[in-house]
Amino acid sequence: MKLAVVGAGVAGTTTAYELTLDGHEVKVFERRSTIAEEASFATGALVSPGWTSDWTGTQAHIRMPWANGRGDGLRLAGLPGFREWPWLWQWRQAGQGDRAVLAQGHLHQLLRYSQQRQQSITNELELDHDRSQGMLVLWRDARDAELAQPTLALLRESGIAFKQLDSAQVRALEPALSADTPLHGAVELGGEGVANCREFALLLRAAAQAQGCRFEFDSRAVSMTPRSDGHVDITHEAGAGPQTEKFDAVVVCAGEFSTTLLQPLGLRLPLRAVHGHSLSAAVREPLDAPLSAVLDARSGISIARLGQRVRVAGGHEFGSTPGQMSKPSLARLYQALDDWFPGAVRLGGPRGSIQEWQGAQACLPDGLALIGPTRVPGLWLNLGHGASGWSAACGSARALADRLQGREPDVNLVGFSPQRFGL
Repeated sequence: MKLAVVGAGVAGTTTAYELTLDGHEVKVFERRSTIAEEASFATGALVSPGWTSDWTGTQAHIRMPWANGRGDGLRLAGLPGFREWPWLWQWRQAGQGDRAVLAQGHLHQLLRYSQQRQQSITNELELDHDRSQGMLVLWRDARDAELAQPTLALLRESGIAFKQLDSAQVRALEPALSADTPLHGAVELGGEGVANCREFALLLRAAAQAQGCRFEFDSRAVSMTPRSDGHVDITHEAGAGPQTEKFDAVVVCAGEFSTTLLQPLGLRLPLRAVHGHSLSAAVREPLDAPLSAVLDARSGISIARLGQRVRVAGGHEFGSTPGQMSKPSLARLYQALDDWFPGAVRLGGPRGSIQEWQGAQACLPDGLALIGPTRVPGLWLNLGHGASGWSAACGSARALADRLQGREPDVNLVGFSPQRFGL
């Protein structure tokens, strides 16, 4: 089939690769000048299934900008508008009780499958990118460990392997952890724990291109028109002006921009931008830096080793101004880094170089992505992954490609159906 993919973030790039691998003629439309320039640019790099779990029972909390305390939650950048409160209410309700358990179960299965698929692609193509094995979820005290027990029970039910470690075992795995920060123990999540999202996406784009996939950069999809024969026309704008092409099917992977693109078709996506932050800096002394990755269970902030750099990421902020980084959010990242790995990176001086980044994560109120066909013939979605976009990318792409080909995927996508929102 002749297929189009809209968006060349990590979701779009992996989707294009899998569709090309299946023998389709694939063209990717990307409004930026290269791939992974928006939400995929400087993610936390975590790929272990389980890291997205609610380790403190506070993910559904809505916090004001000045709020502190144990746990993570969704932090408001300011007072939401009238139209935002219904979405926040749905998000709050979906994060509690049986619905939250069911959603996490679906997500765990997808992330486990995605981790396996990402490793298979890396091995098959012999991709050379920054990655490391395993990650630790750190508990500062016994209360952190107690709050994590429901999550551990869910991981067991989902078949995700983990080990509980005491503080001595944790320090043996990550000897650079600060001796001054209280450490009660940790959960070790196995398999590949860290992988560089943008490096992987760049390498996968080259692999897709080698098999015939075409990437059209600086090309903005402005409209899609379903045809009576089941095909879809895409009108896109580039240097030569508007052009229209016909495709057998289109897969939209354009994150928050998808809302504007799909609304004229009567598909109203309940997507909202939740901003995360990260900082990346060169390793000052390898002995003071993490060997792989840790996640502070209390704050939800991760610290990962990516080659000769360390990346600190976390925070979920609602209502932020795009391009305007949150000083409090960045301060929390710097504080977590200083708590666990003081002196690990170069923060200043002639050899110091630190990158601060804000990314808009397209989120749905129930916390699960949209993967599969819509009610519009020929129109498919792979978007709305939120903070788990990189972790779920390879599995989501492979599963969608299987469904488009008429095969049953190796992972159950029932929880990710666009039909649950009437799409």
